[in-house]
Amino acid sequence: MSIIVTSIIVLGAIGILGAAVLYIVARRFYVKEDPRIDRVEALLPGANCGGCGRSGCRDFATACVNATSLDSLSCPASGSAVMKQIGEIVGLAAVETKPKIAVIKCNGSCDVRPQVAHYEGAPTCSILATLGAGQTGCPNGCLGCGDCVAACPYDAIHMNDATGLPEVDEDKCVGCGACVKACPRAIIELRFKGPRGMRVWVACANKEKGAFAMKECKVACIGCSKCAKECTHDAITVANNLAYIDYEKCKLCRKCVDVCPTHAIHAVNFPVKKAQPAPEQPKPQTEVSPA
Repeated sequence: MSIIVTSIIVLGAIGILGAAVLYIVARRFYVKEDPRIDRVEALLPGANCGGCGRSGCRDFATACVNATSLDSLSCPASGSAVMKQIGEIVGLAAVETKPKIAVIKCNGSCDVRPQVAHYEGAPTCSILATLGAGQTGCPNGCLGCGDCVAACPYDAIHMNDATGLPEVDEDKCVGCGACVKACPRAIIELRFKGPRGMRVWVACANKEKGAFAMKECKVACIGCSKCAKECTHDAITVANNLAYIDYEKCKLCRKCVDVCPTHAIHAVNFPVKKAQPAPEQPKPQTEVSPA
């Protein structure tokens, strides 16, 4: 028998033996999965963004199927409608959740926040943040390298070349929180999207005292507390020279917006206020001379 034939027989025998071992192992350690997991996963966006707090969509689907309650389970990218469908599949009631959206807590564009340094290293915020204040004097503002853009799985955030700041696309943002985790300065926050998209927030993260904050950025919050004093809903607190609006308490009255001296409080998607008519001036009385 030739060496070639012998080699073929030996290799064939090894292949058959290996296949038999793999078959036995696969049968021995086979784990039967609930078919509902595939049905739930098919409803999810598949971005594996981690907004649900799980490692991915498959892990979230498994958690839903094995859960005894959906109270602590929610997919921000899918919304309440999809969660209701998931609830029907697993036989549990889904909790109605309000949609959230990312907001940028910095309005220090190039024209109001002067550049004091020039950075030529790796273009990432995470590295630049380790070097101190970055390219501007503000120690808490946006670094402008776009780590949030790279982290967003929904292409919902982009850098504005004119302002040097990130901008959120309201139609694409699902509130997954990937950009929040990516920002080393913590200037991105998830807030309720609000009725008809209306929301109010402090677009500043500078914790310096008033005079120093204004020197670093002309639209910085100076911690003057005028907004807190004006708010009748106890929705605004001032700590570390910085105001914060609690989106769960805010009634969207916008009184705080009107009194902010630096215009650090932003309100979006509100109808334009009608101009108040000027007070009517009294007509001068004409004297009538007696006949």
